[in-house]
Amino acid sequence: MAVSKQKISKRLKEIVDALPLKKGIRILEIGCGTGVAAREIVNRFDDIYVLAIDRSAKAIEQAKKNAEKEIEKGKLNFLQSRIEDFELPANEKLFDFAFAVRVGALDGRHPEIEKQSLEKINNALKKNGEIFIDGGNPLKKLSKIIKHLPGPNF
Repeated sequence: MAVSKQKISKRLKEIVDALPLKKGIRILEIGCGTGVAAREIVNRFDDIYVLAIDRSAKAIEQAKKNAEKEIEKGKLNFLQSRIEDFELPANEKLFDFAFAVRVGALDGRHPEIEKQSLEKINNALKKNGEIFIDGGNPLKKLSKIIKHLPGPNF
């Protein structure tokens, strides 16, 4: 496992540490901001991939600048998209799990947007894929919630 030299907050490091990371997995990060968590993850393993999305074009632009090396190695990619509008790009395979930190569409305040967002995430996950969001200690798993949603994966 490689050690990252980037500056990461204690809270975000605890969240990354709580994720079920292992070699060979594919991860979808929702609400990546400038890509700190995504870079932390891909720099821990040689054989791991993250697609990180954010609704802010400015954040995605900065994330790409911050991660040129990781993008060049094919370990990381960024995409500007709102999760409720997200469609898996044609060149992407399904993900092992997704995670989101401080994403308004998943915080319970907007039930219709949350349902739409969970369906979009469900469609991007492998059959036994999981969703993790902040709000637990430090994360909570939403997998049981999405099992009943329509989609090809459950």
